[in-house]
Amino acid sequence: MPKPKKMMTKLSQRERLRAIFKVAKMTYQTAPGAVFVQVFTSVFNAVLPIVLTFFAAATTTALAEAFNGDESAGQRVLLFVILTAVLGVFSSAWSTIENYIGQLLRYKIEASISDHMYEHFLRLDFWHYDDKETIDTYDKASQFARFFPYVFSRLADAFSQLIALIAGLVALVFVSWWLGLILIAAVIPGLIIQFRLSRAQIKHWNSNVDTRRSIGIIEWSLLQPQHMAELRLYSMARYLLDLRSKLRDKDDKKRIEFERAFIFKRLGANTLEAAAEVIALIWTALQIIGHAFPIGYFIYVQQVVSRALGGANSFVSSINNLDEDLSNLVEYQRFIELPESGTGTKRFRGTVQTISIENVSFTYPQAKAQVLDGVSFAIDKGQHVAIVGENGAGKSTLIKLITGLYQPTSGSILLDGTPLGEYEVDSWHRHLAVLQQDYLAFGFATAKENIYYGDVSHPLDSSRFDSAVDMAEARKFLEKLPNGLDSYVSPWMEDDDGNKGVDLSGGQWQRLALARNFYRDSGIIILDEPTSAIDALAESRIFKHLFQSKDKTIITISHRLTTVKKADVIYMMKDGKLAESGTYDELVAHKGAFYKMFESQL
Repeated sequence: MPKPKKMMTKLSQRERLRAIFKVAKMTYQTAPGAVFVQVFTSVFNAVLPIVLTFFAAATTTALAEAFNGDESAGQRVLLFVILTAVLGVFSSAWSTIENYIGQLLRYKIEASISDHMYEHFLRLDFWHYDDKETIDTYDKASQFARFFPYVFSRLADAFSQLIALIAGLVALVFVSWWLGLILIAAVIPGLIIQFRLSRAQIKHWNSNVDTRRSIGIIEWSLLQPQHMAELRLYSMARYLLDLRSKLRDKDDKKRIEFERAFIFKRLGANTLEAAAEVIALIWTALQIIGHAFPIGYFIYVQQVVSRALGGANSFVSSINNLDEDLSNLVEYQRFIELPESGTGTKRFRGTVQTISIENVSFTYPQAKAQVLDGVSFAIDKGQHVAIVGENGAGKSTLIKLITGLYQPTSGSILLDGTPLGEYEVDSWHRHLAVLQQDYLAFGFATAKENIYYGDVSHPLDSSRFDSAVDMAEARKFLEKLPNGLDSYVSPWMEDDDGNKGVDLSGGQWQRLALARNFYRDSGIIILDEPTSAIDALAESRIFKHLFQSKDKTIITISHRLTTVKKADVIYMMKDGKLAESGTYDELVAHKGAFYKMFESQL
């Protein structure tokens, strides 16, 4: 199984240009009309200040001429004022339109990118979810996906500022070509310094992914009500806060230190820019005093130089911000290019008579230790099977193989003689009801919805629903909820009538998850430690209901002897191998590995 490439710490110029083109292409494909509006806005916003500066200078000159007795100058003043006002009104109106289009563009892009990313993430080969490099790539891709709606705007801003810089230089050349050269010479050092600072910060950002992930996990843990008791009893709250501060300093404070290291260089560049502006203004003033230029040229040169320098600095800042976004785009592209889960082409239909595990061995990707070693047994339809063994024996891994989440490293899992890998895995999953130790708790939903989520392919079936609630021994506590089955099962939720949700106990959550599993009404039920938080009497009743159904195949992983002894056959796992198998009575009489494991309960 291929691993994703290592994360980049620096983009080459070619990759940067390709990334810019990719952003423009993705944006155009999503909302082409909005792109044209954004491009026009960028050019308009860059050129308008130069035009307004020209009119301001011309108005000043005309006012001076009118003051000195030139009768025709007054008409020119009115013309320039009217043109300036018209441009201002148009600019204001266009800004309103562009704001709406910008919001529409961001909405369309965000919806398109995030939907695509989530769908792709959920279709990856299962091993990617255990691979650190994949998760690192996913983190950076997620960051890009969240901010992509603003990336094109930043790109448009950078384009606008570049045009402003070029327009300023061209406008200045019309006054004097050597003023343009002075301005270019003053701008270049600042650009170089800013780019170097940007590279250092991006390199630091890419090398501290784990630090920011740790901060995020700590912050999430500190805000979970269910964690408060343990955090305070173990005096962990203060420790985690201090650790969060330490990690934050490692990340954010380091970036501030980069700024400090470049302070004097940036001061030097700013001084050079200020000197260039002063030289341009002094020279222009001298030309006006010598009557070589009209008086309005002073305003014209002052504004053009100021806007050109401002455009250069803003352009660098925009590129700095874009560099991080473009780097994340590369990671986003790598994430999107990760191969999706490959499945067979056959549709699984009907019911399976026999699941055969034939000489199955398995090693997790990028791991060295073998988890399963030559495991073989068969499960017949309607059979109640228990898989037991100490932690790490390979029980849950075996379930992952049977459900098709992983493929065996060697050996085969057969469904009535056909390798599981030949079937579309989704079609196989429709015949399974699986309850794992880390089952999902949908806190945003009601109790009824939590159960219904067991099978959302059809409208709610009341008969199946009632049967599932009773089998899970959940009706008694569900009816006592403030709003019954329509109660939210999280204290953070509240319905339209102001009824707040409730905080369920571990055992209540487990019964709710069991009810969801039973509501699925699948032919094969797989339970991985399904009743660890439920009292023994309720557990006994649940399995009594469950085992009464002889048309369902039940596979149970449990450390409770009361659950295990009800099985038709027990498979004892040890160190990834099948140590022994048989009925409860046979294994107890044999006094082997099973007997030793459960001796205290016996």
